[in-house]
Amino acid sequence: MPPTSTVDRPSNVSDALARGRLGIPSVIFFVLSAAAPLTVVAGVVTTGYGVIGVTGIPLAFLLVAAVLALFSVGYVAMSRRVENAGAFYAYISRGLGRPAGVGAAWVALIAYNALQVGLYGTIGAAAEPVLDRIFGGHPHWAVVALVAWALVGLLGLLRVDINGLVLAALLVAEIVVILVFDLGQIGNPAGDQVSFASFSPDNLFVPGVGAVLVLAILGFVGFESAVVFSEESKDPKRTVPLATYLSVAIIAGLYALSSWTMTVAVGPDRIVAEAGEQSVGLIFNLAAAQLGDTVVTIGQVLFLTSVLAAMISFHNTTARYTFALGRERVLPAVFGQTSARSGAPRAASLAQSALGLVVILVYAVNGWDPVVQLFFWGGTTGGFGVLLLIATTSVAVIAYFARSAGGENVWRRVVAPGLATVALLVIIWLAVSNFANLLGVAPDSTLRWALPAVYPVAALLGIGWALVLRGNRPDTYARIGLGAASSAAVVTPSAQPTAEATR
Repeated sequence: MPPTSTVDRPSNVSDALARGRLGIPSVIFFVLSAAAPLTVVAGVVTTGYGVIGVTGIPLAFLLVAAVLALFSVGYVAMSRRVENAGAFYAYISRGLGRPAGVGAAWVALIAYNALQVGLYGTIGAAAEPVLDRIFGGHPHWAVVALVAWALVGLLGLLRVDINGLVLAALLVAEIVVILVFDLGQIGNPAGDQVSFASFSPDNLFVPGVGAVLVLAILGFVGFESAVVFSEESKDPKRTVPLATYLSVAIIAGLYALSSWTMTVAVGPDRIVAEAGEQSVGLIFNLAAAQLGDTVVTIGQVLFLTSVLAAMISFHNTTARYTFALGRERVLPAVFGQTSARSGAPRAASLAQSALGLVVILVYAVNGWDPVVQLFFWGGTTGGFGVLLLIATTSVAVIAYFARSAGGENVWRRVVAPGLATVALLVIIWLAVSNFANLLGVAPDSTLRWALPAVYPVAALLGIGWALVLRGNRPDTYARIGLGAASSAAVVTPSAQPTAEATR
């Protein structure tokens, strides 16, 4: 019998993400792409004006930015001590205990998958004017969605820095065209008068303010994902804080400027009626009148790529959450493997692609409305889930530093996260109260409570699963929240568990 070789064969999988591939610009590109600036400006802002009828949207973006900046103080302070692609899951595990962390992980998986898969519902609508203008026709929305799905799935298997380069090209062009639109709008004020009325508190704190604040915070969803890429950053302790703060500032400035210039071009007294009538087409119709058809065509193309860029960013974020849970064996271990060649979370990425394919096919076969019933409902519900995670993480930050100050001052440990927590809880209350308005359904619709109720149910199931792990698989339970260190963690079942390991 031939001798058995003792030489280890090279594996095509790994249990670690690729280190040192992302600098500050690349992380910002991921974050801003998830925020989808042109999609928000063309869609969310016009929805806020036309459907809710509140003209203080520019001020709402600035107020929400202030709340998220307060939240970020404790968030980035904790990022210097906890480096984990699971982000919210890891922070809540370390701050509020492992059961709460697993509950948060299940909420995060639902929320980010809803955001990512929901985008497949609008890619056809975004592509329609582009394909009509260039080719004189357009295919069924599902065909466009499947092409986008294939591209996103392929990029998800490649090196993360390649994804960053793609997002950089798309995002820079997207921001440039938004600024060009803004210049055209402010250069052609209605009645030859530039009005700042939309920044007045009197135009924000009116009936409907709750729905507007929720729409505003949905526009920032993605800012928190800088931490998700901490393990792949060149200098996480520097990259994550700068990327987080810069992202909040850039998003706030861009949204406040664009939503204000829209009122300047149309007139504060007419913006509600015009946005209600023209909807997403408002910003493009203004550009056509002020800048010409060529600029409109460029804008429509970049609106399409804005949706595509958000898909790529959310796909990467969702895959890394799944990877983090697989690495710590909260999900099957196969999800905790990465490609040794690209460093991408291969199994997690493929699983996310499989879910997207199923959803596209189910909606297409049943003839369901992809824009309202997939994009709008999925995006709103996913954004609400992220809001819940942000508020819970803010509480976790306070709890974490209460046990160990770690050299952080009282502003970072208590005051800033405490103020953020209060503000976020108010926004959550307003979101729940206005959920029917956010979905565009009747107040007595089942969806009004069924969709937000998904999250507490998921959290309770996650907590229950964590308690099962604590009783039956203590070694797995002890890995929860450890991040990259979890693969090296060895727990002896017979050993006396520490207070930290059983929390």
